[in-house]
Amino acid sequence: MDEKTRYDAGMTTRRAVLGEAYVDKASAGVTEFNRDWQEFITRTAWNDVWNRPGLARRERSIIVLSIAASLGAWGEFRIHGRGALNNGLSRDEIKEVLMQTAIYAGVPAANHAFREAAGVFAEMEAEAAKG
Repeated sequence: MDEKTRYDAGMTTRRAVLGEAYVDKASAGVTEFNRDWQEFITRTAWNDVWNRPGLARRERSIIVLSIAASLGAWGEFRIHGRGALNNGLSRDEIKEVLMQTAIYAGVPAANHAFREAAGVFAEMEAEAAKG
């Protein structure tokens, strides 16, 4: 698969997971400085990893939420909180992911993750209400 095909497949996955509006906004922020990076992560993360056959997207979302919370990567956590919902996880399943994360990554990380998740849920409810 050539780089353009990998990029296009990655962008399709990225849009399916994160949503059209988020990806459109992120794409508008591409500059000459970060263009190579954005193309690299779209090809490598969103195609080469997210499109592998070994795990379903919802399972990959569980992993990303756990790792992002463990690392305190709150921007990524919020982005992928939306992605997890788009990939079919329920709020209760996200809660269980965070409970599990607390045991292995620590209570402070999970405590903060609960606050971040609640913020994501509230933002999405407000967006849905606007239609």
